[in-house]
Amino acid sequence: MTNYVQTAVAATERDAGVTWHYGDPLREQRALATGVGVIDRSNRDVLVVPGEDRLAWLHSICSQHVADLGDGDATESLVLSPHGHVEQHWQVTELNDTVWLDTEPGAAPDVLKYLQMMRFLKRVEPVDVTDQWAVLSLVGPASAELLALAGLPVPERAGRATALDGGGLVRRMSWPGPDAADLIVPRMSATDVFDRLVQAGAAPTGLWAFEAARVEARRPRLGFETDHRTIPHEVGWIGPAVHLDKGCYRGQETVARVQNLGRPPRMLALAHLSGETDVLPEPGTPVELAGRAVGFLGTAVHHYELGPVALVVVKRNVPTDAALQVGEHTAQLDVG
Repeated sequence: MTNYVQTAVAATERDAGVTWHYGDPLREQRALATGVGVIDRSNRDVLVVPGEDRLAWLHSICSQHVADLGDGDATESLVLSPHGHVEQHWQVTELNDTVWLDTEPGAAPDVLKYLQMMRFLKRVEPVDVTDQWAVLSLVGPASAELLALAGLPVPERAGRATALDGGGLVRRMSWPGPDAADLIVPRMSATDVFDRLVQAGAAPTGLWAFEAARVEARRPRLGFETDHRTIPHEVGWIGPAVHLDKGCYRGQETVARVQNLGRPPRMLALAHLSGETDVLPEPGTPVELAGRAVGFLGTAVHHYELGPVALVVVKRNVPTDAALQVGEHTAQLDVG
């Protein structure tokens, strides 16, 4: 048994099935900030959409401009409700005449149901392939160098992907750190690929460190920094996942109206927690100002440099210097 496996502590709840940390989560976070770490994210769901009409069809039913994606192009997109509320979030990669979609753990049935509902007579064949493919992530400034040392292809920049021998892909990412890459690999060989990356010099890293980097980068996660009322403007998905100059799609009217008025009702912010207790508040904990709920907490983590921090979604008119209460913690917004 590989040594790092012996120290693995499992994640729970939505992220059950992957490792939360390998015994020293703060050291693992430093690896992502200064070197490179590899994270098992095989709890994510994966779908593929082959078929001649795939790009034009997806373009018409999601929030991103994907009609002109070239081979190896990658982006992200949302599915919105008719009222413009966020329902789904996808990572999208076009490669070898197939669109790959990877999404939140457990989300594939809803994604597949939506795709099948919108299929009509289009020449597309969406399939849930989560049982066949797994996601691993490299994060850190040495990500590209590590891929090369491991004998794997290195996409030239963020937003580009390259096929792997034996199937799957490497997709260069611009987050959650200064450089990153996602690998979609055959599930049956995911452990071997993880070991290969560790042997090449990547630190075995748990999801805690990945989430800490994501919080520091102020990147929202579906179901954590979103609720049934979330619109894309509130959490920073305009641009990365929503294209403002494309044809009609479900929820576009709300996106256009908020863009024109410039007044989304809530905002995503980093919050520094008091640290009076090591027990962090759970996702969904109300954020209160003078005893009145003004928002909710998404993800809270212990960060190796920032201490206890969280992403919160609060009303836009909340003063940035207000003393907020989140469970047993006081909180100070950081909207820089």
